Amino acid sequence: MQNKTTYIVAGLLIVVAVIYLIISSTGSTAQYFVTIEELKAMGDEAQNRNLTISGAVLGDTLVYDAMQPRVTFTMVHVPGDPEEVEAAGGLATVLHAAVQNPTRAQIEVVYDGVKPDLLQNEVQAIARGRLGEDGRFYAGELLLKCPSRYEEEISGQAGNADAG
Repeated sequence: MQNKTTYIVAGLLIVVAVIYLIISSTGSTAQYFVTIEELKAMGDEAQNRNLTISGAVLGDTLVYDAMQPRVTFTMVHVPGDPEEVEAAGGLATVLHAAVQNPTRAQIEVVYDGVKPDLLQNEVQAIARGRLGEDGRFYAGELLLKCPSRYEEEISGQAGNADAG
């Protein structure tokens, strides 16, 4: 009987340890993105912190230096709330409106690496890195949402506009 109790206690301790490790590692690696407006509002507090930002790529600002390799471009604020994006007509509409509005909050992004094929105008970019003292965001990782994903959404929106 004592042997059985020992195994049960040991098993429970192992289960508790595994749960603790899962929770602690998930919490430390979970990163939520901030919008460009939120980043600007953070001020000096944003410097020297690992951050993930999201915004629309302003295509006219793309500069690629293949010799380094380094890409610089401007990201424009898009809302971070999915309900707000949906209410504004969907992600494709929001991305288009963002790059057309010169008054939206913007930040220059510097990415050291080969220019991704998907890096183009009106693409949603998610950049992970740090805000430099010069006000530019230095991305160590750059994720892009494929623009072809929104073609169906755009045509559906156009169809709705014709019907209205």
